[in-house]
Amino acid sequence: MLPVRRSLGEIALDQEPSNTSSDHKSSSPSPSPPPPDMLRQQQQQQEKASPAPAPYQQPLPTREEQLLAMIATLQQQVNTMLLHQQGSRIEVAKPQVFSGKMEEVSAFINAARLYIRMKIMEEAATTQVAWVLSYVQGGVAEAWKDNLLDELAKGESEVETVEQLFTKIRNNFGKTSEEERKIEQLRTIEQGGRTYNEYVQEFKKVARESSYEGRPLIEEFKRGLSGAIRRKLAEAEEPLSTIGEGQERAVRLDRNQRQSRAEQRMLGRNAARPGGNAQPRGGHMGEEEDK
Repeated sequence: MLPVRRSLGEIALDQEPSNTSSDHKSSSPSPSPPPPDMLRQQQQQQEKASPAPAPYQQPLPTREEQLLAMIATLQQQVNTMLLHQQGSRIEVAKPQVFSGKMEEVSAFINAARLYIRMKIMEEAATTQVAWVLSYVQGGVAEAWKDNLLDELAKGESEVETVEQLFTKIRNNFGKTSEEERKIEQLRTIEQGGRTYNEYVQEFKKVARESSYEGRPLIEEFKRGLSGAIRRKLAEAEEPLSTIGEGQERAVRLDRNQRQSRAEQRMLGRNAARPGGNAQPRGGHMGEEEDK
């Protein structure tokens, strides 16, 4: 059977559907991108799913760095030893033997503390305590030391540091109370170049904080006065009975004496003028010799 001949038109018709399909495919719309919120969620999920970065680890020192650190440590130790050797060559006075006198307490503690700091600072606390006690000798201090050593041996007392020992020495032999300090101040206070009123006010303040009263307080007040007023109080017909009376008399005598001196100076100026009268009034001449 002979093949059927096809015309060019038929061939063109056969090819036309394929072209139409191709055009349809090319003209189909492309998929739209996801919305921004979805992209953000996807990115966050990926970040959560990804592993956290490993923490930073400092690299181990190299062998050379280790050797340099060891050399620096050894050098520091050598410098410290040299400083101690230089300090041991410095001459430091040792404390005087302490026998328990109150006026020697501060000097003894300061000298002992300085020697410990310069010479035996690196020694154990028990060694420092024993060294200080070796200078506590004689008098009441010797008996106190023996009692303390006995108490330490029996565990009845504790002295863990040398500063605790200094506190015990100060409490037993020093000025242990404010009242004692005020009594000592009362015994040494003097009028000096001050007015009697200034002296009286300071004496009142110190006497108020001490235990002095009665006749001992009056005698201490008289002792601190200057010569002129003290003599007049001693020569008075009626002795002082209270400290308040003595203070009032002293202020009154001081006021009269100052007034007398002022009058004498004024009379001296008048006498130097022509026709001036040098005769003193009120019989105050000779008051100056009471100074």
